[in-house]
Amino acid sequence: MRLIQVTDCHLLADPKGRSRKGYPLHQLRAVLAQARALRPDMLLVTGDIAEDETSAAYRHAYHALAEVGAPWFWLPGNHDQPELMDEWQPCLDELDLGAWRVLLLNTRLSGQPGGEVGREQLQQLAEQLERDERPTLIALHHPPVPVGSVWMDAIGLADRDALWQTLAPYPQVRALLCGHIHQAFAAWEGMVAVYGCPSTSDQFLPGSHEFAVDEAARPGFRVIDLKGDDMTTWIERVEL
Repeated sequence: MRLIQVTDCHLLADPKGRSRKGYPLHQLRAVLAQARALRPDMLLVTGDIAEDETSAAYRHAYHALAEVGAPWFWLPGNHDQPELMDEWQPCLDELDLGAWRVLLLNTRLSGQPGGEVGREQLQQLAEQLERDERPTLIALHHPPVPVGSVWMDAIGLADRDALWQTLAPYPQVRALLCGHIHQAFAAWEGMVAVYGCPSTSDQFLPGSHEFAVDEAARPGFRVIDLKGDDMTTWIERVEL
């Protein structure tokens, strides 16, 4: 099973619209073309699909993602409008990968750059883990650990301690996949890996005190290969 993660597309209604350093739709298509060449079984988009909260931005994403030729799913980020997403592709909370599964969390807080899982969703997460012991990945937009950038850590996951307390009794949780940080990232929380992913749009400078774009970094995506109980993952960068 090969799962590919893309994230933080920040698309605009204008297909030729520009971000700080590039053209989001053009870059998304370039990322997806390289991802398609790796023959994914499934593709997951971990939030911030749109920048301007328009239905047109999600339409662009829908058609670009459909060209990959594999099932794809998404979850909302802080810039997204879930109601508009659902018009094109419903947001699910669980994906069946056969021997593995992915649980998807909505950490969006309306009008806020930071995120939260929330008590109700934490309870649902515990119930999902209680009834199924298959190896599990958890996908969410906001990072559940500090990433070493002062400004970014201030808008991370507010209830990350509660999330880790919820996950502690369940050894089947192997890794958490997040968006939001616009950079390659890997860390451990106990025995659980946490992986961030480059954006398909602009990249953020790691370790920065204030907001900064990493002008040297290219867009990219994360590849996750699942075989038996084993997981292998790496980052692919895309030349434009």
